[in-house]
Amino acid sequence: EAEGRKPHWRFKLSGKVVNWNDLVRGQQSVNTASLSDPVLIRADGSFLYTLPSVVDDIDAKITHVIRGEDHVTNSGAQIEIFKALGGGLPEFAHTPLLVGKDGKGLSKRLGSLSMDQLRDQGIEPLAICSLLAKLGTSDPVEPRECMDVLAQEFAFTKIGRAPARFDEDELLLINARLLHELPLSAVADKLEALGVPANEPFWNLIKTNISKIGEAAGWSTVIYAPMPGQIADEDKAYCAQAADMLADEIDETTWSDWVGRLKTETGRKGKTLFLPLRLALTGRAHGPEMDKLLPLLGAKKAKARLRGETA
Repeated sequence: EAEGRKPHWRFKLSGKVVNWNDLVRGQQSVNTASLSDPVLIRADGSFLYTLPSVVDDIDAKITHVIRGEDHVTNSGAQIEIFKALGGGLPEFAHTPLLVGKDGKGLSKRLGSLSMDQLRDQGIEPLAICSLLAKLGTSDPVEPRECMDVLAQEFAFTKIGRAPARFDEDELLLINARLLHELPLSAVADKLEALGVPANEPFWNLIKTNISKIGEAAGWSTVIYAPMPGQIADEDKAYCAQAADMLADEIDETTWSDWVGRLKTETGRKGKTLFLPLRLALTGRAHGPEMDKLLPLLGAKKAKARLRGETA
């Protein structure tokens, strides 16, 4: 202090070997003689996380400390601090670090992987939990219906030692599979927030054709909003004929009967038979089963779109 410098405070390590049974890595040893005594309080009086984290764990009666394997050495020092403060030791589990699908480390500053960003992208919370609970384990990565199931299936013994690869495409697939299984009651509020009709026929029709809940808005436009279909010049006469042949009363048997009669009358088959109809009716080359979609459109709207009108 006479020299104008303020001291910082360190914790004096024992210089002995600290041993513990890690729930993921097994028996672990850290020789504290090889470590620098950790700084607890900086010269400006502010605390580093080392001491407060131990104090908080003791105060909150934390039973398990689960973190990345890059903290193994820190645990050796912190175990000595736990003992010095007279606190009971929690169980430690050090998991492999996540890497991207390219095998490179994930940056904490990668904004696209923040919870806020994932939520804004339409990723369901349970899809994230389903992936993270299984990533790097011996279990298959599949969506689960609730957190209770994930908790029941969890075991530290299932966690491997190799780095776990985080693939955003896999997360999107899990999200889609989760949506495919959800009942209307689980998504009704979200559909209404999107301005989308929350009814059973619509949801059951489109849910297997979306990967994010926001995509329901597009299918709502296709079915309920006025829109023109896509009709190529060479298909205009065919679509007009199809409109004339479409029944005024439509149910789930109409599509197959209608297409069958069109095949007989026109000689068309395969994609040249059904794809122009799908494009004229929905404006899309892919989507829900047409036998179920056609009744939601109704005969009047379907005939108008087949004739190139906005309906």
